[in-house]
Amino acid sequence: MADESIFDKKKSHRAKHAGRKAEKKKKKNQVDQSNLSARQRNPKAFAIQSAVRAERQFRRREDVISKKQHIPQVDKTPLEPPPIIVAVVGPPRVGKTTLINNLIKSFIKTNVTSTNGPITIVTSKKRRITLIECNNDVNSMIDIAKCADLVLLLCDASFGFEMEIFEFLNICQVHGMPKIMGVLTHLDMIKNAKTLKTTKKTLKHRFWTEVYPGAKLFYLSGIIHGEYLRNEIKNLSRFISVMKFRPLSWRMTHAYVLADRLEDITSQEHIRKDPKVNRDVVLYGYVRGVPLMKESMVHIAGVGDMKISELSYLPDPCPLPSNEKKRHLMERERQIYAPFSGVGGIVYDKDAVYIELKGSHSHKQEDEETNEKKALLKNVVETRETVDEQMQESGFKLFSGGAVIYPDMIKDDEYLQQDKSQPSSDDSSSEGEESESENDSGIDQSEKDTTAKNSKLPWDNGSGSETEDGNDNGDDTDNVLNQEDNNEDSDGEESDEDVENNEDFSAKWKEKLGEKATMAYFDRQRTSKNIMKLVYGEFEIGKKTKEDTQEDDESDEEEIGGLFKKVTSSQKKKQKEKEQLDVDECSFFYALDKPNLRDWSSDEYKHLLINNFVTGKRSADEDASELLKLDDASDGDDEELFGDFEDLETGEKHVSQEENDTAKAGAKRKAEPTKSEILDKKMKLKAKFDAEYDNPDDHRIKGDHSYYESLKAEALKQSELNKSVFENLDDGLRVEVEGYRPGLYVRMLFKNMPSEFATNFDSSYPILIGALNMAEQNIGFVSCKVKKHRWYRKILKTNDPLIISLGWRRFQTLPIYSKIEDDLKCRYLKYTPEHVTCNMHFYGPITPQNTGFLALQSVSSNSNEIKQVGFRIAATGSVNEINKSTQIVKKLKLIGTPLKIYKKTAFIKDMFTTTLEVAKFEGARVKTVSGIRGQIKKALNKPEGAFRATFEDKILMSDIVFCRTWFKVDVTKFYAPVVNLLLPVGSKNAWQGMKTKGQLKRERDIKSDANTDSMYKDIVREPKVFKPLSIPKELQKGLPYRFKPKEKTATPTGKSNKDKFTNRIAVIKSPYEQKVTNVMKMLKTNFEKKKEIQKELTAERLQKHKKQQEEEEWRRLKRQKELKKKICRHLNKMASKKKPQM
Repeated sequence: MADESIFDKKKSHRAKHAGRKAEKKKKKNQVDQSNLSARQRNPKAFAIQSAVRAERQFRRREDVISKKQHIPQVDKTPLEPPPIIVAVVGPPRVGKTTLINNLIKSFIKTNVTSTNGPITIVTSKKRRITLIECNNDVNSMIDIAKCADLVLLLCDASFGFEMEIFEFLNICQVHGMPKIMGVLTHLDMIKNAKTLKTTKKTLKHRFWTEVYPGAKLFYLSGIIHGEYLRNEIKNLSRFISVMKFRPLSWRMTHAYVLADRLEDITSQEHIRKDPKVNRDVVLYGYVRGVPLMKESMVHIAGVGDMKISELSYLPDPCPLPSNEKKRHLMERERQIYAPFSGVGGIVYDKDAVYIELKGSHSHKQEDEETNEKKALLKNVVETRETVDEQMQESGFKLFSGGAVIYPDMIKDDEYLQQDKSQPSSDDSSSEGEESESENDSGIDQSEKDTTAKNSKLPWDNGSGSETEDGNDNGDDTDNVLNQEDNNEDSDGEESDEDVENNEDFSAKWKEKLGEKATMAYFDRQRTSKNIMKLVYGEFEIGKKTKEDTQEDDESDEEEIGGLFKKVTSSQKKKQKEKEQLDVDECSFFYALDKPNLRDWSSDEYKHLLINNFVTGKRSADEDASELLKLDDASDGDDEELFGDFEDLETGEKHVSQEENDTAKAGAKRKAEPTKSEILDKKMKLKAKFDAEYDNPDDHRIKGDHSYYESLKAEALKQSELNKSVFENLDDGLRVEVEGYRPGLYVRMLFKNMPSEFATNFDSSYPILIGALNMAEQNIGFVSCKVKKHRWYRKILKTNDPLIISLGWRRFQTLPIYSKIEDDLKCRYLKYTPEHVTCNMHFYGPITPQNTGFLALQSVSSNSNEIKQVGFRIAATGSVNEINKSTQIVKKLKLIGTPLKIYKKTAFIKDMFTTTLEVAKFEGARVKTVSGIRGQIKKALNKPEGAFRATFEDKILMSDIVFCRTWFKVDVTKFYAPVVNLLLPVGSKNAWQGMKTKGQLKRERDIKSDANTDSMYKDIVREPKVFKPLSIPKELQKGLPYRFKPKEKTATPTGKSNKDKFTNRIAVIKSPYEQKVTNVMKMLKTNFEKKKEIQKELTAERLQKHKKQQEEEEWRRLKRQKELKKKICRHLNKMASKKKPQM
């Protein structure tokens, strides 16, 4: 039986994994992945594979972001900013003028004959640019770098970067780096394509090294008919139009004007009497930087410090176009303003200003607008028929093949007349009221009729969204109610005249439209949840509305009494309902059917509001304390830790607080939530937390940039506040309070201007007027940190005249270089160190700290001098401190010699000249050459300047005594501004200030006298002879024998041991002894001769033997070579025999 039960067991169902049904099921359960991103479709592929790599990528991304970040600055640009100054800079003959002409033609579609001075053009709806060409003068380059917003740096690609480009880049780095774009010209001079590509790459990387990696470099490939290619110029002009600029610190704290117009308003009578009389000059230009104040001191670069006598603003000569929404500028809005170039009706010459008046026949040449106006007036004057008559005669065709339709044909048409007569009674009365209400809104009547059904009534006390809807649709509701009133008027008239049979269906649907709309609105309000209704209940401010409506009715009757006919009772009722709907806005929700207000101060209504506030009782899912307790309750460990327990020592039982709390809360609150509800709440809180702190966009870890964002927000808030402060003031009052804000076109009058400025005016040189702050008007001692430029060939010498460009000024001064010691002393340096910064003190204008400056030794553009010097910028640096006085000290060694020596005391002479000098140095330390230290005590009466000094040890008469002191060096008070604009035309680039002594000697061919002390001489030193050691005889007696002097090694006269035998008696030999001596001499001579002969013979023998050995060696080598040849031949023969024959 058991076996049978096994066989009766049914198989379990196996679902199909293949086939049509299985595929259908898969498709049914499959999620639509068409809208999913790659990360959502395959999350494993985007998961973090390596934590180290993820960290590295995160760090790199954060580094890139932090490099892009900069400290947010407050945007001080006005609503109408001044034109952007675009300077075209480059060496001569690179195409600067051609580029300016092409850019002007690209922007405003007109040609300009000359490009002198600033040229202002309107380029777009919100941007104007001022083009200015920089000539090849270092003064112009400095002034342009101080005011330019964008620099187009032109370079001849066939030649490469020239020295002027590097000089200008260094000037920009010092005075505030503007935006720089490079432009390569003359590329068509390079014929080989490979060479052209290499040249472009080389110049691009060199340009990146000087400016910054990735700086924009444009290529102008060639010139056709005197112009660059149109697409290349268009591309360049687009980049100029969209360029963004970062404010520079100096320009954001100073106002400045680049003058684009000049007038000499001096009386001609004064000029006739004295041509050199000081002039009254008027300069015009746009204010830039910060607001310019009246009667402020300014510095005109190349002239000097001046005071503005009169300052006023003028209408903008080149205004921005209107604020209409349009894509492109109209032709008449593409304006150009360039007085120095003769554009705009004014031409400036060396002697006079010419104004174009168009001549006596200018009335014959009129523009198109005046011609059109005249033609229209002529047509109006010549018409002899009225408009109605002309309309009757005119006709039109609906279709191309159809007949012409005239007004008479429309009058005779019965169908059209019938349609007109039906709604005329309804529309006639409502035309007057509707015309006024519809004029303001730009919606047609047909649109209003269609939207009237769905429009909401203006209930002002609803929720936020309902209030907005009500406000938006208020006009439509008024129109609906007006239509209803008018319809009732027409119905009343028809009932009086017994014309009820002519009512149409179109008039029936309008009956009781206001009531229907009101009821529909109430239905919606009952079903929808209103926050105000839930909190405050339903209220009605009927008393107030009734009083208001009564007052309004009385006033209306007084105002309009007698003008219109009396309205019917139904119209009054409708009007009351309408006014009740249009009551004042209130935070309560009220209804028409509830006229009584609730007194919320009574106790019976207070319980409705108590639990709606923070202090009221709440449900378990809203109370924070209960949620925290439930949080603890969800953790099983906490229940075990803080449950019931008994103290074993005292026997006291402790019951958990939760039981008591729940017992108390049970009476007051609802039942406690279950554990599943608690977990659901936790999951919701976690999801909320994840949504706030995770990155659902790309699911990547991002850094915290909240601090940077807060800084940006603060800067933006401050800029908006700055713009809104003076926004609503009148222009005259605003100018008095704020000053002449940037963007205004101002007229500045300067009195007592040097006459050379007007007579020698050259429009190719920029006139930069920079405002000076209060502190910058003073002159004092300035301490700077300076470093000699590594490309400048010579080192700089103290007290050599140096031209410094600091702030708005260019001036010549005499600097003193120094180095700060460890004890904070400024030690005098004669020359600047090679590759290290040092301090520089000079007498000049007081300038704020950290202001950059550059130094030149000459600003003249003499070609020979430039070739000799090479790079003209001598040094760069920045201001350290501003002191009215400065302290620089120099080492000074005072030398003296002993006069008399008394053990450790000595009298010293030749160090000082007077007793007063000695008195100043009492207590000073002195030192001898041998290192014995001492101190100056008191002055002696005779000789003058001698003093008594004490030392550590007894000094010698031959010792030299030194006194090391620090001597104060004064800075020379010399300040000479560079006034190159006062020089004659053609020599403005040859300003020469103070010359060095070396320059003067070279010019006048004066040779300096040689100083004998500085010449090199042969030093002859005599040997030092010391006295012999003399031991007194008494002391010799007590000495042992070995220490007693035996023999004198040296005499007092200094004679040697050989000389001591000269005074002895000579020994005379006998004749026999003389013969023996002679024989011995002969033998000695003979022996020496034999020795010499033997040496010579030995040398010959050795030479001969050496020769024989060499010959034998050569023969041996020859034999070995022959033997090697024989062996090799034999081996070759053996090898050839062994090879098998082919």
